[in-house]
Amino acid sequence: MKRYSVLVLVLLVLSSNTNLFAQNKYVEKYGKTVDRIIQQAGRDSSAWERLAYMCDTFGPRLSGSKNLEHTIDWVINEMKQDGFINVHREKVMVPHWVRGNESCELTKPRLQKLSVTGIGGTVGTPAGGITAPLLVVNSFEELEKRQDEAKGKIVLFDVPFTGYGKTVQYRFSGAFKAAKAGAVASLIRSVSPIGFAMPHTGMMGQYPDGIRKIPHAAISMEDAMMLHRMFNRGQKPVVKLILEDNTLPDAVSYNVMGELPGSEKPDEIIAVGGHIDSWDIGSGAQDDGGGAISTWQALKLLMDLDIKPKRTLRVVLWTNEENGARGGKAYAKEHKDELHSLVFEFDSGVFPPERIGYSGLDSLMQEVKQFEPLLKRIGNIEVRKGGGGVDIGPMMRDNGVNGMGLGTDDAGKYFWYHHSPSDTPDKVDAKDLNDCIATIAVAIYLYSELP
Repeated sequence: MKRYSVLVLVLLVLSSNTNLFAQNKYVEKYGKTVDRIIQQAGRDSSAWERLAYMCDTFGPRLSGSKNLEHTIDWVINEMKQDGFINVHREKVMVPHWVRGNESCELTKPRLQKLSVTGIGGTVGTPAGGITAPLLVVNSFEELEKRQDEAKGKIVLFDVPFTGYGKTVQYRFSGAFKAAKAGAVASLIRSVSPIGFAMPHTGMMGQYPDGIRKIPHAAISMEDAMMLHRMFNRGQKPVVKLILEDNTLPDAVSYNVMGELPGSEKPDEIIAVGGHIDSWDIGSGAQDDGGGAISTWQALKLLMDLDIKPKRTLRVVLWTNEENGARGGKAYAKEHKDELHSLVFEFDSGVFPPERIGYSGLDSLMQEVKQFEPLLKRIGNIEVRKGGGGVDIGPMMRDNGVNGMGLGTDDAGKYFWYHHSPSDTPDKVDAKDLNDCIATIAVAIYLYSELP
């Protein structure tokens, strides 16, 4: 037993030394190039200026809007001026939901205007709106227990934020649950950990067949909590809701892309990007203007430094991630016969970079893990298993391509701004943006150099 233990110890030491040697090889071979990337990213203010210009000039970029298409025209011109090759757009048919006039007012026990935003995809109210008493619940389970009380009422789901994945289900399917119980409309407490009297929008699911379509909207945290207190006191709050929202026929939009050609393996593609569309009540700086600009700028940075990757790097700004994900699906279909070595997406908010997530073969994961010492020159960045995103999901799932993404340390702030009027460029720190650009550039460049 002792001899076995000694053997295991020796093997572990040898394995550790092998990993250190591999790390040293990367550091020795690419250390100076990585330092150049980091230094250039740190002294370049053009990324933040480009993000601010896009958000300020074109504003919200919801699928089907002229704002989005004007933005795409601008991106095409900018990429050409940057020096990318094969700059072009590819047609995608996207949903065209339009927000009209919206209002929500407490009429009993007193008058007060409430902050409201329709959930993307909702039907509108009848002319004149809907006036009805509230049934306030804190879960789907409570609604099921009290469904006899729901008929003819507006159901309000006052559900505290306990994590996006858990809480967003009320935005996604609250209308269907309320309609099934006989409600005339559905309201949700905004999916955010904070209030500031500000509602957050987002996408709802498609109305199921056989269930009546009722209006669905979000109100602010403060208003939801106030109405819940009134309801619990037996004050029987009554609300008037007006949504002049409508769904039009699908519209034409585009994925837009440009390339930095590979020096040795130009037919092997690494596609890198974020989504160019946003919701319509903010200018989409965090979601996902920062992701789109930083992936674009990361490739521009390599080009400006005359760093020539072995494989072709393609920046892709996908359309319609927010309310249909058709851009990612169209890209996977259009490019299924190309040889993609990797797809990379950044859509987690611009904050200090924390991790590179990678999904692929274990043998390649071991190689990517060796990037860590160089990434740590930017910040405390780890390489972990698990990388992906909505737009690159179809390429990974349907075409078997390895995936990678950048995760950031938002300190809980991302969902302060997410899908809200406050998602504006001032919420993006210029240093964080440059650090994200450096991280993406280093990770993508090193991956492009793999044998």
